[in-house]
Amino acid sequence: MNKIKEALTGTWNAFLKSFPVLLGVLLLVSLSQVLIPKEAFLWLFSKNALLDSFIGSFLGSILAGNPLTSYILGGELLTQGISLMAVTAFIIAWVTVGIVQLPAESVLLGKRFAITRNIVAFFMAIIVAVITVLLMGVFT
Repeated sequence: MNKIKEALTGTWNAFLKSFPVLLGVLLLVSLSQVLIPKEAFLWLFSKNALLDSFIGSFLGSILAGNPLTSYILGGELLTQGISLMAVTAFIIAWVTVGIVQLPAESVLLGKRFAITRNIVAFFMAIIVAVITVLLMGVFT
């Protein structure tokens, strides 16, 4: 029974320690989604598939969000003429890379792990986007 009590106390203390950081992350993510209009992305892309996938991964890394939002935003980007490769990289990075969440992740999981995970996820978003488009046979 003492071990359960110790575990609950430790969990509660960890939650209290990370709560202010998590709250700040949630506020920053919410602000970025509200303040940056979808149309602003259109002028960022170059129509070069590989460069656009890098740009998509970069934007997804900075803005970050939940999967449901990424699908809606990705659909809008596709209808505006953004390449499938760029949108795929954007969606993957949007969900897997989190520059905005990096402070919270560093506190909870360690700075070295958080940075390494985000760098790997950034490049994997580009690789997965390229593979996905190649497998689909679409280069638009």
